[in-house]
Formats: sequence, structure tokens, C-alpha cells
Amino acid sequence: MIRVVLADDQMLVRAGFRALLAAQQDIEVAGEASDGEEAVRLVGELRPDVVLMDIRMPLLDGLAATRRITGDERLAGVKVVMLTTFELDEYVFEAIRSGASGFLVKDTEPDELLRAVRAVVEGDALLSPGVTRRLIAEFAARSKGPAQAEDLGELTEREREVMALVGIGLSNEEIARRLVVSPLTAKTHVSRTIIKLGARDRAQLVVLAYESGLVRPGWLG
Repeated sequence: MIRVVLADDQMLVRAGFRALLAAQQDIEVAGEASDGEEAVRLVGELRPDVVLMDIRMPLLDGLAATRRITGDERLAGVKVVMLTTFELDEYVFEAIRSGASGFLVKDTEPDELLRAVRAVVEGDALLSPGVTRRLIAEFAARSKGPAQAEDLGELTEREREVMALVGIGLSNEEIARRLVVSPLTAKTHVSRTIIKLGARDRAQLVVLAYESGLVRPGWLG
């Protein structure tokens, strides 16, 4: 059973999400919060699998609440999906840097929302190739320069190659075709890379891929 906490200051929005999620056999709504402070407290108490977190909330906004959650080692297994009305680039950038595993607009189709909840539990990132391109371009604009590749520690050459492909937004299936391996092999390489780097999930690999110098904006043309 996937346990979800809903964090949104609009009661009707929470009610809509709750009705959709509660109708699924494999998902339950463990709790609801109407502001960021309450969200942080509830997540600490309930240890859900996923938090659907609105960006704009009173007392503590969703980005700050996400940073508190992802910065708490006791909550390492909690995945945060950011929700907002507008797909603004600055929010995408800050959400991923804050440790979010994904980013969705509130008018997402119901099936897509359900897929998103299940996907982040499996360790996938909710980043479309288009969002990934903008995210990396934003790193290029803000970063003073990439770190040295040596910071990637004990990754094998193949794992570095896979990490770079994740960084430019390729799915496991696309990575498999590029490297002429099976999708299962590609997924295994991604999982091992995440574990070796101590990354939370695939979304953080995108961040690390750029910061390590494995990915550069020019590759995305």
C-alpha cells in the first residue's frame, strides 16, 4: 500500500485529490496538511511514501517544507512531488534542488497523477525531457562551473555513461536502445549509480550529472 500525505492550503483541491487517490486499491491518504509547517510535522509523524506538496502555502511554502523533509535523514524514504498551478521554470529548478522527486501542474490528468505517485515510489523521476532541458540550462546560467568528474567516486565507466544519459532526459528504454542493452540492464545501471552516489532518486541524478561535468547544455541541441 502506497501511503500519501496531501499538503495544499485549498480544501477543495485536497478533497479532489483525496477522492481520486482513495479510490485506488494500492493507495491510501495517510494525512492532510493546509500549510507547510503542518506538512513537515505530519510527514515526520506518519512517514508516508509520497507527499503531494503545493508550492504556495501559508506559514511555510512548499519549497521550504520540502527542504526540511528531504534534509531529515529519518525521512530518506519519503518522496516529494511538487504541485503548482503554473509550470514556471524557476519553480522547477528550485523544486529539484530542494530534493523533490517530481513536478506536476495541478491540471494534470487523473491518470497521470496516479502514474506519478506510483512512479516516484519506484524511484523514477517526474521530469519530462523538456523539463530536463530547461533544468540543465538553468544550471548553466547559475553555476560558476562544474565540479570535477573525480567527485563521482567509484562509478564505473558504464555507470558514468548511463548517468550522463539520465542527465539529458533519456528513459531506461531509451538508454537501453542507445547502449544496445536490455531495459532491465539499463535500469540496473541506473539503480546502482543512485546507490553509489547516495542520491535520493533519478531526479537528483540529473542535478549531479550536470554538477559533475558529465552533462553540458550543448549536448541538448
